[in-house]
Amino acid sequence: MTTASQGTRVLVLNSGSSSVKYQLLDMSDASRLAVGLVERIGEQTSRLKHTPLATGAEAREQNGPIADHAAALKAVAAELAADGLGLDSPELAAIGHRVVHGGLKFSAPTVITDEVLAEIERLVPVAPLHNPANITGIRTAQALRPDLPQVAVFDTAFHTTMPESAARYAIDVATADEYRIRRYGFHGTSHAYVSRETAKLLGKAPEDVNVIVLHLGNGASASAVRGGRCVDTSMGLTPLEGLVMGTRSGDVDPAVTFHLVRNAGMSVDDVDALLNKKSGLVGLCGDNDMREIRRRCDEGDEKAQLAFDIYIHRLKKYIGAYYAVLGKVDAIAFTAGVGENAAPVREAAVAGLEELGLAVDGELNAVRSESPRLISPEYARVAVAVVPTDEELEIAQQTYALVTPALNS
Repeated sequence: MTTASQGTRVLVLNSGSSSVKYQLLDMSDASRLAVGLVERIGEQTSRLKHTPLATGAEAREQNGPIADHAAALKAVAAELAADGLGLDSPELAAIGHRVVHGGLKFSAPTVITDEVLAEIERLVPVAPLHNPANITGIRTAQALRPDLPQVAVFDTAFHTTMPESAARYAIDVATADEYRIRRYGFHGTSHAYVSRETAKLLGKAPEDVNVIVLHLGNGASASAVRGGRCVDTSMGLTPLEGLVMGTRSGDVDPAVTFHLVRNAGMSVDDVDALLNKKSGLVGLCGDNDMREIRRRCDEGDEKAQLAFDIYIHRLKKYIGAYYAVLGKVDAIAFTAGVGENAAPVREAAVAGLEELGLAVDGELNAVRSESPRLISPEYARVAVAVVPTDEELEIAQQTYALVTPALNS
């Protein structure tokens, strides 16, 4: 079995179908040494942007065809080596991989073995867009450093603490079990990190706090976290369920699919594309950028205003539902691109919920900051917070904590 070196660095890889995001962190102080992105892999217009934070040098950019993930990671390795941070460095302790779907088997970060990789492959039918890309990134990294621990950190792991009453769909149990149909949830690394940071902001231990986390980006999800453990979340078997998102519908009557197949002549793939890529905000008003939607709202655009109102209505429903699930709520935390930056969304989401102890201070809400902060007035019974997420740091911390025991063995 591979063992960690005496190093303190962790390379975090997030491999998408045509992209690789990466960060190199030093876990001795959680500092970032380098960050970068390879996009449009497999096209003639591939691009690699690399920022060497350790040296303070300017970002570097490569443009031109990058054939596949293997070529992409080799290019990343070359960029890191140019900064004296190469993958062959004894300072590199492990590589942490974001893996979207871990099913029920993986409830914690896991050192990747052949058996683990096979299980990730078995989950491809319930994550066809994500797990294959994650697998490609893992195999490529293994080829580059076969001697180094490779760790999978799963988006679904944080949600495996949900009780069966929240995780089960009310369908035939035998069918559900045979085809692994249940609510898994996603964005788990973000929900774990933000719920913990929210407790810290309140000066309390995670086990003493109940938090509703609202991860609002192009993909969006909510979670109810009781004492540091997830007890419900809005995404389900796939990331399609739940809140209104940039291009995804969120909750919709399942019979919509049957109706469109029978009456509109659409195939199952057509409906899949409609609900995942042509719905949500973009389906309602043609834009999935909340900044543009708010600009249009301010100009009196009725389509944009309706899209915003539907988005907020769904968000309020989940806040109320998770308030009921938790019984007592200490804080609501907004995070991710929209949650961290769109003050009008935060204001509208809690407007009218004063009887639940929720309120937003207009001046505090208008402040732009990269630090965790409270935006509720002092009199509010429930704290409302903005907590920037850091999924890469969460992956690095989980990875390093897993391999660290090997340092002392």
